[in-house]
Amino acid sequence: MNPRTTTAALPALAERVSSAVEGRGHSGPARSGRPAWLLAAVVVLVLVTIASLAVGARGLPPEIVWQALTGFDPANGDHAVVHARLPRTALGLLAGAALGLAGAAMQGLARNPLADPGIMGVNAGAALAVVTGIYVFGISSLTGYIWFAFIGAAAAAAVVYLVASLGRDGATPVKLALAGAALSAGLFSLMNVILVSSQDTLDRFRFWQVGGIAGRDWSVVLPGVPFLVLGAGIVLATGRILNSLALGDDIARGLGQRVGVVRGVTALGIVLLCGSATALTGPIGFVGLVIPHAVRFLTGPDYRWILPLSMILAPTLLLAADVAGRVVLLPGEVPAGIMTALVGAPVFVWLVRRGKGAGL
Repeated sequence: MNPRTTTAALPALAERVSSAVEGRGHSGPARSGRPAWLLAAVVVLVLVTIASLAVGARGLPPEIVWQALTGFDPANGDHAVVHARLPRTALGLLAGAALGLAGAAMQGLARNPLADPGIMGVNAGAALAVVTGIYVFGISSLTGYIWFAFIGAAAAAAVVYLVASLGRDGATPVKLALAGAALSAGLFSLMNVILVSSQDTLDRFRFWQVGGIAGRDWSVVLPGVPFLVLGAGIVLATGRILNSLALGDDIARGLGQRVGVVRGVTALGIVLLCGSATALTGPIGFVGLVIPHAVRFLTGPDYRWILPLSMILAPTLLLAADVAGRVVLLPGEVPAGIMTALVGAPVFVWLVRRGKGAGL
């Protein structure tokens, strides 16, 4: 066969393969049911959001919640309770959406079904930065934690990507995973050295490390919104790009993608999302890991649908875990990070053992 003919045919072949992944040209069950699943996910999210405003140590009926949102009366104690829960609910929506989007994009970027914020050193970088802020600068407020955590997460992810980019093949999935694991181990070791030497730092850090959305107010939530919006915009625009990368670098290049640039831009969006969410809530596990797997059962492998559905279902899981944590041990609360682990771990084990939908 003529090499020139083969080379000329590569883009057309790649486009046909990409079309098969995206589901164009046929009306299979996954493709035909996607709008219905999206609508159902939105409805469930609305119901869970209402529950987040109504359920707690002081339970409120939905009509009181509606009255508090549409006609707030400062003298009404029930209305005050609803408004006190608004920042917590808003943070659950924002952080959950960020973790779901970032998890789906990270799995697509790394072509690794087990990818999570740890693969790019995000959690380790954020944790070390928070510990350093407490130990060196005496930071004690959540507002202060945010900026240290975000800077640490972004710096760690940048180092992982730069290290993985060394060599002729660039930042391949295997090199990203190895660089992330190695950096995470080193950063957590440094963090433990500081914590062992300072009991006061350990006591302050423990609250953030558990992970949760309780105790946050608007002064904590609002500074992270611009980073979350920017990161979401970047990642949502990468659906077809991630479809191409899932087919392999050669086919992606045949489709006209600049693989190195694409990975860099997608990684930037992931860092903005993971860094902001981790900074605001602490490290919350399993949300960005389990949700994309569950979404693939509903949509198939097309990232143009996986990303928005993950953005909707992830905050549903986070808010549901937070609501459950409020009532499971009354009058106390169980942090959302613990509840997501209790719910997410068995679900993830089931998904992995079942095997279907784990392929990227």
